Amino acid sequence: MIPAGSAAPDHSSEYCAGTMEWDRETAEFFYGTWKVERLLGFADSYNDASEYPEGQQVIGDELMINEHVFSSKGFQQYDVYQYELQNPQYNIQNVCYNKDAFYRLTKMDMPSLNFNDQVKLIGVSDSATGFGIPMSFMSINENRLILILEATQFELKRVTE
Repeated sequence: MIPAGSAAPDHSSEYCAGTMEWDRETAEFFYGTWKVERLLGFADSYNDASEYPEGQQVIGDELMINEHVFSSKGFQQYDVYQYELQNPQYNIQNVCYNKDAFYRLTKMDMPSLNFNDQVKLIGVSDSATGFGIPMSFMSINENRLILILEATQFELKRVTE
């Protein structure tokens, strides 16, 4: 585990770090209200729930993410993705320090990812049960947020802080 705030290693194509502590910089970027802006693509392998080739119909739907509440109730067409968690647990599951390492870990090709981009894979869990919800996020350089539903990637746009 790499402690929060530690410098990234050199950008070799082999490097991804495992779990990191939730840090202030990630929290400040991640918390807010986000709107699903556009479909980015799919992982190399996907399932029927990915609704290939258009993806799930969530464009324009909103998520509320803050320290004390996580809500995806805005995904009205999909009961399976609707959650409202009090005091959710957020965790950085992996950090990849370049595009090649990210692809090796996730099998997701993202043409919009630059070679030396840092990608934090973020999970959300119910603090009462410890169970994760069936969606995750990617923070790219703490300036882009990507939603992952099944094996489908969506770009999010900040609505409010």
